[in-house]
Order: sequence, then C-alpha cells, then structure tokens
Amino acid sequence: MSNPLSTPLTQMLGCRLPVVQTAMGWIATPQLVAASSNAGAFGFLAGAVMRPKELASEIGKLKDLTSHNFGVNFHSFQPGAKEIVEVILANSDRVRAVSFGRGPDAEMIGKFREANIICMPTVGAQKHAEKMVALGCQAITIQGGEGGGHTGSVATTVLLPQVLDAVHVPVVAAGGFADGRGLAAALAYGASGIAMGTRFMMTSDSPVPQGPKSAYTGATTNDITVTTKVDGIPQRMIVNPMLRKIEKSGALSKWQRGLMAGLAMKKQTGASWGDLIKTARGMTAHGAMSLPEAMMAAAAPMLLQKAVVEGDADNGLMATGLVAGRLNSLPSCAELMTAIEQDARDRIASFTTTNPTSKGVA
Repeated sequence: MSNPLSTPLTQMLGCRLPVVQTAMGWIATPQLVAASSNAGAFGFLAGAVMRPKELASEIGKLKDLTSHNFGVNFHSFQPGAKEIVEVILANSDRVRAVSFGRGPDAEMIGKFREANIICMPTVGAQKHAEKMVALGCQAITIQGGEGGGHTGSVATTVLLPQVLDAVHVPVVAAGGFADGRGLAAALAYGASGIAMGTRFMMTSDSPVPQGPKSAYTGATTNDITVTTKVDGIPQRMIVNPMLRKIEKSGALSKWQRGLMAGLAMKKQTGASWGDLIKTARGMTAHGAMSLPEAMMAAAAPMLLQKAVVEGDADNGLMATGLVAGRLNSLPSCAELMTAIEQDARDRIASFTTTNPTSKGVA
C-alpha cells in the first residue's frame, strides 16, 4: 500500500512528513529547527534577521543538533545579503533549501540550483508564483491571508487552487494550518504539503519566553487583527498595547518610530546607516512604501525581538497567524508531529476506504 504522506515535497527535501516549519524571525533558531526536523518535519532557520557571521555560527550549531538536512531563509535586500548567500552555499552539504520573499534574480537562483539547493519562495499571489517558477524556483509555498506577519488578502482556500492550476512544481500550502485534518485537506486540494509558523512557535520547543506564549495561547480570533500602520504593508498581529499605540499614531510618529527602530537595529546588528538606508530603499523599490515605512520594515524585527526574545508582550509586536485564535496548548514538536501524522492518516483513510456494506444513494 502506498504511503499517502510520501509526496513530491518529502522526496525533494528528504523529510519524513510533508510539513514545513517556517522561518520566523527570532523564533526559528537552531533549537526549534532541530526539534521540528527531528520530529519529521522540514525546518527553516531564520537567516533573514542575522548577519553573515551569526548565520555561519547558527548553522554550525544546528548541524550538531540534528542529523537531518534543513533550510535557510534570507532576504536579498538585508544587510550583508551577498555574504549571507555565500554562507549558505558554503554549507550546501546540509542546507537542502532556501526560502525567501521578494528579491532573488535568475542568476542567484541559478547559483543555488548549481549547489543542489532547492529554491522555495513564499508568495501570496498567483502572478508571483508564476514569476518565481519562471526564474527557476523548484517549489512554491503559498501563504493565504490567514497567515501571520506580512500577509495578503486572498484566502488559502482560493489561493491554493489558483496556484496549483498555474504552476507545475510542488506547492506547499500555508495560512491557517495546525493539525492533521489541515494536512489531509491540503493534500486533497493537490498540495504537496503544508507549512506552519504559528503552530511551531506555539510549542514547548520554541524559544519564545512564557509571557508572550501565554498571550498567544490566550488570544481568540477577536484578539488578532491585520494592520498597515507598522510599515504600510498588511501584517497580521495580536492586538496589544504597542500595536494600539502604533495604530493611533500620526505621520510624525511614523518618522520617529522609523528612526528609533533604525537606531535599535544599528546597535543590535552593527549595520551602518548606509546599510539601513540601502535596505530600506531596496524595500521601497518593491512596493508602495514610503521611506519611513521602509525604515520601520527594515528595523521591525527589533519590535518583534522585544516580545519574542526579551519577553515583553506589551511593548513589542507579536506577529501571528489567525489560527492562533483556536490554539491553547504548547506541545513539544515531537508530540505535535505525532498527532498530525496520526490524524492525517486516519482522515485520509476515512475517505479512501470503501465501505462494503454501503448501498449508495437511491
């Protein structure tokens, strides 16, 4: 009997189950990536918030924590992007895939392909999926509007079939997934697997401090909203004092936040003002962001870090998928993946097994 959980995604990435742990900034550390990978998923390390030397060090730690291959996420407009790419290529013995949003061109994608590294971008629109495949990407993750952080307006149930009909590479579904029934449903649509961020963040293996974790487990769907006030692009977050403050602020406050966030990022990463401005302008070139919004976007990880690293659930920002509104537990990655696998197999079996006593419908 064939294994319904063996898909083009598992064959491509070498993972046991068709589940991807996404690269959440400050959260997808070697600790979480190793735990998810050891449990059967495919984990992505959050390289987009790291400098090159830090990424090299974190990859080294991860190699010691798991025998499984893993992925790395990055942005082509982040400070030190060229060096980041070189670090990834230098670790092609274990880095099986890269994920990214906007940025990489055909030449960069070609370098990854030459190193036998799968390019698996995340997109929120059919046209972006088509563009990425045309540039040479071998797999696509689609994130529906239910997803956390920067998100689009098209629901997963609409976006997924749109992209499946438009491209002919493995497609991974993200946005609203947390359990085995979601995996079974995605496979029924024709996806090769699911990607989860919030569900993996809400595990005991996640490095997020208990305070913010309690805010996540206590949140209902009514406590989660989409805002454009952080950087001009829709982001889904838990409503907290900091987000309320940002929502009420005007244009002057936007500039002040941009400069303050830039200073924080400069201190944290060692990036120069030139690096920060270059990063910000790189982001404005890809959308309708103003410079202060782009400065906030470039430095927004500092506000995320305040919550998910420092543990300040009131004065930081907490990105989340809408699915957090129905989750209230913090299982280990091993417990989570065991439950997802069993549930998915049971549900798939329930609609693929013919009942011999059934007489049909008259």
